[in-house]
Amino acid sequence: MSSEHANPFVIAQHQFDEAAALLDLPPGIREVLRVPNRELIVNFPVQMDDGATKIFTGYRVQHNLGRGPAKGGIRYHPEVDLDEVRALAMWMTWKCALMNLPYGGAKGGVVVDPRALSCKELENLTRRFTTEISVLLGPEKDIPAPDVGTDARVMAWMMDTVSMHRGYTVPAVVTGKPIGIGGSMGRVDATGRGVSLIIREAARVLGLRMHGLSVAIQGFGNVGSVTARLLHDMGCRIVAVSDVSGGLYSRRGLDVHALLDYNTRNRGLAGYTAPGAERVSNAELLELPVEVLVPAALGGQISDLNAERIAARLLVEAANGPTTTEADAILAEKGILIVPDILANAGGVIVSYFEWVQGLQEFFWDEADVNARLERIIVNTFEHVREEAARQRISLRTAAYLLAVQRVADATMMRGIYP
Repeated sequence: MSSEHANPFVIAQHQFDEAAALLDLPPGIREVLRVPNRELIVNFPVQMDDGATKIFTGYRVQHNLGRGPAKGGIRYHPEVDLDEVRALAMWMTWKCALMNLPYGGAKGGVVVDPRALSCKELENLTRRFTTEISVLLGPEKDIPAPDVGTDARVMAWMMDTVSMHRGYTVPAVVTGKPIGIGGSMGRVDATGRGVSLIIREAARVLGLRMHGLSVAIQGFGNVGSVTARLLHDMGCRIVAVSDVSGGLYSRRGLDVHALLDYNTRNRGLAGYTAPGAERVSNAELLELPVEVLVPAALGGQISDLNAERIAARLLVEAANGPTTTEADAILAEKGILIVPDILANAGGVIVSYFEWVQGLQEFFWDEADVNARLERIIVNTFEHVREEAARQRISLRTAAYLLAVQRVADATMMRGIYP
């Protein structure tokens, strides 16, 4: 984090305030959009394997519903707190609006280390948490999805819990489900695929060739690992990757398929070795001499404490909120092109939208069709943002916010304020 330990919600509000000022939004609209619409905090019991009962705290925040039902992931992590969930919900509002999806933004989370729970304990926690927030959930109200610490299995438990309450199957209440119960082809790779497509487009703008392009990826979960695989297939040289155990760096490039195989078998990179590769910390990875840096872990990783030492030409935010406000200004002065999170990592919510639509109409597309639709939306949006940035001589982040905030503000003003 930054030297002032920047609060993610403060960062999110600052980003909004800058866009609202440039758009000259009416004061009343600014007040509406600056804060979440709903916040639910739940403290709920879970029975553990040893028979003990433990209390967990969870959150579901809906930032805005002006353009449609709330959409946003569920995060299981020991450092989840209300301000983080507020920020993530706000960023989801802008992300959905930027992609022109008919959603508002939401986010949820539970304060827990899922790796410390057995499968049964994780299921018990998920079903009880789902029950606690079920008053908000529904295909036409609020549609969760996977995020850090959750996956398709967790979404299956959430869908089944809501379905048991309703007395009939409700597949469209969550996205990111297993394909066998209504999930979409291409959803698992969607966020990483979107990141790789954005890197391809941004590299073209900078005049960089994909073949041999040096890339460092912080975070080797679903997003980071898929991004590494797809960029490797495009000819890029993945020189560094990391997870919670630390990272590996090889100037000549790492064997991505060996990394993926090891990561799958061992549920992480701890203990992995490769000829010519050296161990680096997560912090050291960010400062490596590479052409492309992809923070794909948690927020607040690039701050005023390390921004001066970032050496990449292109920074693509696969994680949510990885760059603090102070770091943003420093990187801009250094001439580093930043593709903001609400654009770079939108592949997941795009295909979540496809899954939701498919679930509602009970008609499913094949993977090639899903991937083609994803590419068309995210590439066209990148071009739209780039053109806006060039026209106004502003950063890609500011351009993306102007487009997104304007759409949400327009929807709010058209709908009016219910008395």
